[in-house]
Amino acid sequence: MPSFKIGLYALLLEFTAWSGGSLLGEHADGLLFWYLVLHGTASLLLATFAILLLPATLTRPRRPILLLMAACSYAVPVLGFIGVLAAIVVLRTYHHRVVDAEFESLQLPEFDPHQHPGGNLRQSGLRAFLSNPKVPVASRMSALVALQYVSARLASPLLRDVLTDPSEDIRLLAYGMLDNQEKRINQAIDDELKKLAAEQREDGREERGPQALAAARRLSDLYWELIYQRLVHGDLRTHALAESSRYCQIVLRQEPDDAALTLRQGRLLHDLGHPEGAATAYYKALALGLPSTRVLPYLAELRFDQGDYADVRRLMRDLENWSALPRLRPVIEYWNPQ
Repeated sequence: MPSFKIGLYALLLEFTAWSGGSLLGEHADGLLFWYLVLHGTASLLLATFAILLLPATLTRPRRPILLLMAACSYAVPVLGFIGVLAAIVVLRTYHHRVVDAEFESLQLPEFDPHQHPGGNLRQSGLRAFLSNPKVPVASRMSALVALQYVSARLASPLLRDVLTDPSEDIRLLAYGMLDNQEKRINQAIDDELKKLAAEQREDGREERGPQALAAARRLSDLYWELIYQRLVHGDLRTHALAESSRYCQIVLRQEPDDAALTLRQGRLLHDLGHPEGAATAYYKALALGLPSTRVLPYLAELRFDQGDYADVRRLMRDLENWSALPRLRPVIEYWNPQ
C-alpha cells in the first residue's frame, strides 16, 4: 500500500502543478517556478512509485532507471507523465507471461593438446581472432608476435589487415613487423646486387658464370617476394615487377627449360601489361611439363582480362575434372553450370 500512496501523491502534485493558473498572467515567473518545482517532485515520486511496483528484474540498475523515468516524465509535460504510467501498467500486466528459459548443464569435452600435433592455426581463424575488438589487446599482441614464426606469405596479409585496428599498440606492432620484413628483403637484394656486380666485373657480362646466374635467380625471387607479400605498392610495385622480370629473363636465357621460372615470367608480364608475352610464357610452361592445374587458372585470368570469355569457359571446362582444386571449385562451377 505505501507504494500506491506514493503514486497518488505524484498524481496530486501533477494536478496541483497544472492548476496553479495561466503562465501568461501577471505573475508568470512565479507560476513557472511553482509549476517546475511541483512537476519535478511529481516526476520523481512517479519514478519511485514505478521502481517499487515493478519486478526487481526490470529495475536493475535501480538508480539509472529511476533517473531515466523521472527525466522522461519531467522533460515531456503531460505526455511524459502519462507515458510512464502506461509503461508501468503494461509491464506490470504482461510481465508474468515472460517465461525464463531453462538451460541444461552440459559437461565440457576434455581438451586434447595432441589432437593437432603441429598446433597450426587456420589463417581464417587467426584473422578473426586478430580483428575481434572484444579480445584483450595483450592476447592479440601475443598472437601478432607469434606470427614471426609463421611463413611470411601467410603472416603479411594478416599483419596488413590489422593496420587499421582501433588499438594504437596493435597498429604499431603490425607496422613494425611489416617494416622489418621489407627491410630484410631489401637488405638481401642489396647483398645479391653486390655479388652480381662482382661477377660481372670478373666475367665481363651478366649472363656468364654460375655465380652470376644464381645471383640473378635470387634477385628475381626477392623482388617477387616483395610483390607476393604485398610489401610494395604503386610505383614501387611496378619497379619490383620490372626488376623481377628482368632478372628472370637473364636466367631463362641460359636455362630456357625452367618451367617454374617460365610460369613466373608469365605472371610478371601479365601484371606489367604485356598479355601476349604472358600467354606465350604460360603455354611454354605447359609444354615444359607443368601441371595444367598450376597454369590454366592464370591463363584463364589473362583471357578474362582480355575479354575472351569463350576461351575462359573452355579453360574452366578443362579444369572441371580436377578434384584437387577446392578453392577454384566455385569459379569452375560458375563458368560451367550444370
